[in-house]
Amino acid sequence: TKDPTAVERANLLNMAKLSIKGLIESALSFGRTLDSDYPPLQQFFVVMEHCLKHGLKVRKSFLSYNKTIWGPLELVEKLYPEAEEIGASVRDLPGLKTPLGRARAWLRLALMQKKMADYLRCLIIQRDLLSEFYEYHALMMEEEGAVIVGLLVGLNVIDANLCVKGEDLDSQVGVIDFSMYLKNEEDIGNKERNVQIAAILDQKNYVEELNRQLNSTVSSLHSRVDSLEKSNTKLIEELAIAKNNIIKLQEENHQLRSENKMILMKTQQHLEVTKVDVETELQTYKHSRQGLDEMYNDARRQLRDESQLRQDVENELSVQVSMKHEIELAMKLLEKDIHEKQDTLIGLRQQLEEVKAINIEMYRKLQGCEDGLKEKNEIIARLEEKTNKITVAMRQLEQSDNDLLTQTRTIAMSLVKCASSDTQDQYKLVKDISF
Repeated sequence: TKDPTAVERANLLNMAKLSIKGLIESALSFGRTLDSDYPPLQQFFVVMEHCLKHGLKVRKSFLSYNKTIWGPLELVEKLYPEAEEIGASVRDLPGLKTPLGRARAWLRLALMQKKMADYLRCLIIQRDLLSEFYEYHALMMEEEGAVIVGLLVGLNVIDANLCVKGEDLDSQVGVIDFSMYLKNEEDIGNKERNVQIAAILDQKNYVEELNRQLNSTVSSLHSRVDSLEKSNTKLIEELAIAKNNIIKLQEENHQLRSENKMILMKTQQHLEVTKVDVETELQTYKHSRQGLDEMYNDARRQLRDESQLRQDVENELSVQVSMKHEIELAMKLLEKDIHEKQDTLIGLRQQLEEVKAINIEMYRKLQGCEDGLKEKNEIIARLEEKTNKITVAMRQLEQSDNDLLTQTRTIAMSLVKCASSDTQDQYKLVKDISF
């Protein structure tokens, strides 16, 4: 037993082949430009819708189950940058309320752009992204999807003029009409007769077109003959005029030749006379040239002397100019120095005034210090007198102390002599007093 999903993929592939082939053949016989009401075109969109729905995963929403092909088609914008325009156009279309209607509008716009094969090719290459929307056995996940995308390339020869804006794409029922692809003997015979009739009509149209082209060629040739005849008559008239002009020019040429001979004779006579005059003038020129050479030499010598003198004057002038510039620079520096010295002098005067004020203040402080010093000297003199008095008193106290000490020692010695030997404590007391 065959796999049912494989049989479904094969059936959808065969239907896609028949639909695309029939659409291309009918479009070529019909005139290549198709509109929305053309039945083979409508069946092609139904077949493509069934192919894209095969193996689509069911997404559970809050209200109902959702199974639509708008999800994978919307993914094309991320994979193919040129598809952003078609996605934005579909979302901006008024009247589309369901994702299925947007998907149908997307397929129609892709066909008009002749980009459906390119868009779906980018989609089937990314199997990992498609796995979010399709089962593993879906048509878009297997080789049949690549075959259908290859067949879609042939639709680029068709020009589709579809009005998507006013069409009700949400409520359409996509049912495949197999009667368009089932052929019997009568249909085959009618098709052969139609082919023969179409061939005869094509031959007739070709002959009529050829006849029309020949008529236009004959009319153009007649017009060219008329124009050539007119130009021929004009050329004959111009030739007669040219002949008359040639005769007149020949007569004028003969007359000019005779006049030329007379002029030549006169010029020869004139040349002989001028030749004699030139020889005499040449002799006079030779005589005058010697004097001119001497004058030229003198003038040249004088010019050399004057140019040397001028060079010396220019050198001296340049020296004077440089000295003038140096003097001007020195004057500027001197003026700058004078201004600086004046500023310094003003500053010194201000400092002198400040020093004078400081000296006056110091003098006043000195007077005050001298007065204080006199008072301190008087105090020092008084202190020295008191010090002398204290010194004399201390000396007197020392003298009295020494006298008292000698007296104490004499008393102690006398006590030692008078004390007995067995009174040790009295001996220590006397010894301590004596020392």
